[in-house]
Amino acid sequence: MARFTHDGVEIAFLDEGEGEPIVLVHGFASNKEVNWVAPGWVTALTRAGRRVVALDNRGHGESAKLYDPADYHSAIMAEDVRALIEHLGLPRADVMGYSMGARIAAFLALAHPDRVRSAVLGGLGSRLVEG
Repeated sequence: MARFTHDGVEIAFLDEGEGEPIVLVHGFASNKEVNWVAPGWVTALTRAGRRVVALDNRGHGESAKLYDPADYHSAIMAEDVRALIEHLGLPRADVMGYSMGARIAAFLALAHPDRVRSAVLGGLGSRLVEG
C-alpha cells in the first residue's frame, strides 16, 4: 500500500491504471476497499482507461488515526486530497466522493477549483451544500 504524509498525518492510498486521473473519496466509517475496490469501481474505471487514485481518509482504513475531533473537519480532509493530488504530480483530476467523501470533494472543489476538473457527489444531502 502506498502512503504519503500531509501535515504530519500519514495517508494510505492506491494508484492504479493509466489515463485521465480520477480521485475517489470514501464515506464516513468506511475506507477505499469497502467503498471503491470491493464494489468494482476501481476495476470498472481502470478498464475504461482511467488512472484511479483512492485514499483512506485520515482516521479511516490504513491511514493514521487522530483523537482530536477538530482534525476531522471537511476543509482539513479536503486539504489531504489536494495534497495527494500534488504528491502525485497531477495538475488536476476528476473527483468522485460518496457521503462524507462527497462533502470533502465539495470542499475541495470550492477551495481549489484549479485542481478539480469535475466532481461527482453521491449520497450528499442538499442541505450540506446549500449556500
